[in-house]
Amino acid sequence: MTTTPTRPQPHDDAAHLQALGYESEFKRDMSPWANFSLGFTYLSPVVGVYTLFAFALATGGPPMIWSFLIVGGGQFLVALVFSEVVAQYPVAGGVYPWARRLWGRRYAWMTGWVYLVALLVTIASVVYGAGPYLASVFGFEPTVDHTIVAALVLLALATAINFMGTKVLATAAIIGFACEILGALAVGGWLLLTHREHGLGALFDSFGAGGDGSYLWAFAAAALIGVYQYYGFEACGDVAEEVPDPGRLIPKAMRRTIYIGGAAATFVCLALVLSVTDIPAVISGQDADPVSTLLDDAFGTVGAKLVLGIVLISFLSCAMSLQAAASRLAYSYGRDGMIMGSSLLKRFSQRRHVPPYALVLAAIVPAVIVLGSKVSTDAITKIISFAALGIYLGFQMVVLAALRARLKGWVPSGKYTLGRWGLPVNVAALVYGIVAMVNMAWPRTPDVPWYDDWIVALSGVVVVGLGLVYMAVHPLHDRSTAPYDDAIPKTRLT
Repeated sequence: MTTTPTRPQPHDDAAHLQALGYESEFKRDMSPWANFSLGFTYLSPVVGVYTLFAFALATGGPPMIWSFLIVGGGQFLVALVFSEVVAQYPVAGGVYPWARRLWGRRYAWMTGWVYLVALLVTIASVVYGAGPYLASVFGFEPTVDHTIVAALVLLALATAINFMGTKVLATAAIIGFACEILGALAVGGWLLLTHREHGLGALFDSFGAGGDGSYLWAFAAAALIGVYQYYGFEACGDVAEEVPDPGRLIPKAMRRTIYIGGAAATFVCLALVLSVTDIPAVISGQDADPVSTLLDDAFGTVGAKLVLGIVLISFLSCAMSLQAAASRLAYSYGRDGMIMGSSLLKRFSQRRHVPPYALVLAAIVPAVIVLGSKVSTDAITKIISFAALGIYLGFQMVVLAALRARLKGWVPSGKYTLGRWGLPVNVAALVYGIVAMVNMAWPRTPDVPWYDDWIVALSGVVVVGLGLVYMAVHPLHDRSTAPYDDAIPKTRLT
């Protein structure tokens, strides 16, 4: 792996972007630390672990924690591929402009569509998931109506922060990171020091999880806690036009997101696992909410509320970072004239230096999804089921595009390259991603109707199918004149 130590001046960043076919309206107000914090809060180890801990422990027992190491290694390979691409193409929007330069307009349109839908759904799932924690902190009943109100308030706060511009977003990301990492260390440390019930040997004991069958299947299901954890590093690249020297700094931020975010998530999970008093009760379903039980026992009612307050900050930071990523992707779509409504999506506020209508889109769609739970909580569960699969699918479409481009002669030329390791890392990243997506989509509930058992895979088919229908009915992408398919060297005719 090689990096170039030189640090260009701001006008060099503008010249590089202009050479790629764009003149940015964003201000490069996001420091390297803020860029990393944005990726970290998007990944949000506290949100991910607290949300899925009960499911993972009940399904696979304590050994489920090893999924963090396995998934972290796989996603690190993906981050390395992304690092090469963003170093050469530091353009706002992330996976969409990368796929555009590596493959072409149609492929990029579908990549961006899948990822944008996944981001908007994920925003809804994060703010909706914060409802029970808000109820615990403020002492109200977590009914559907209360959860909807709490979700909309959290969404409004995230939107307000994003509307204040890059500098405020950067500051909020750093604050969110500081609160989350300090909270994770403080809570985890306190649990291990004062409330530890098990030794490290428990991490190799399934406590009967998985029943009499092969434990591999139970572990694969429980491993979703790791699979759902390790994304967020891509958000560092979504704001590439807001970071000075992005070709050098963003690859570093992506890798740090994996290192630090993964370590924090693993530590939080470790502390919770070793501190659960009755693991068999969780596996049998007698203790359906081990996190709340544990926090109440370890910190008391008041202390538990303080911890949950930190958790709520994590939910807000996560929603804010997701919204920033979604708005930059929508803006990038609009700037290239790729979708209906492009004239609005590409508009830019010169006062705030943000794309206002793209931000509105990233607020309204999640709000509509949240409100839909009033009609059917089952419906919102089905919609949200696409979130993680869509993010992984968007990632792997870029990984596949990068592999295809390499085989056709693309040689990464940014400030960060993998050199001779590029091809094997790219192949390994693609293999990992396919395995992870199969694991996410695999049917595991045979006692429910078949369409519920296959809901994750079906949701992916529906989103891709709708995208194909739109492309056929409204093919704006074929008329887009922005640069595309220029990573692969063109053979000159003689």
